[in-house]
Amino acid sequence: MPHFLIESKNIQDNKIIVREKDLYQHIIKSLRAKIGEKILFLDENEIQYETKLSQINSSDFVCSIEKKYPSNRKLGLNLYVAQSVLNSDAQISSIQKATELGVKGIIPLHTDNCSVKESVIKNKIEKWQKIALESVKQCERADIPIVYESASIEDMLEKYEQIIVFAEKYAEKNFFNYIKENKLDKNKSILVIIGPEGGFSQREFDIFIEKKIPLITLGNLIYRADTALTAALTTIINGVQNE
Repeated sequence: MPHFLIESKNIQDNKIIVREKDLYQHIIKSLRAKIGEKILFLDENEIQYETKLSQINSSDFVCSIEKKYPSNRKLGLNLYVAQSVLNSDAQISSIQKATELGVKGIIPLHTDNCSVKESVIKNKIEKWQKIALESVKQCERADIPIVYESASIEDMLEKYEQIIVFAEKYAEKNFFNYIKENKLDKNKSILVIIGPEGGFSQREFDIFIEKKIPLITLGNLIYRADTALTAALTTIINGVQNE
């Protein structure tokens, strides 16, 4: 069951009063919720509420709280992903998968071989944030990832200390071999960088090599960029959490 986001100020006397127009329209009009139906809510303090719909009015509805508890549906790692922006459907898929996998933030990269103009990227940030928010509701995440403004690779290398680049060219080892020799601090931010469909430019590879940023392989198969993102994040999560 997807959960819905509410503010704690809407909770009174063990009841949630929903006055927000879009949420009313979605739950009462679109989903046709009936009295007695169970509805999940999550507030800004990451508290989950199991409720039962008890009253429907012309412009609001009321749910009686049956249970409440801190939600544990979050990753527990400060994991961020920076990916060269993809064309429409693949970009949406990447945001959805990154959100489902628990990343704290998504940074749209404008790389040398990026197929989307930087001006277009800037106009898409709000839309991508909404897509991430919808994914949060569907997978019942306790926290909401931020879709940041677009950035360059150089920007990322200045802001993060723990950086992993997944790219086949120049990669000498897989992630599991890498972390045997280079332990990652779980309490600090970890940035995963994924390139465009055409790969990073030689200029960008030269930057990684000069800055001694690890270049990691995902194996013998060649993935599409949106699939590579899912594989890379899953590899990082499994590798770091099982250290």
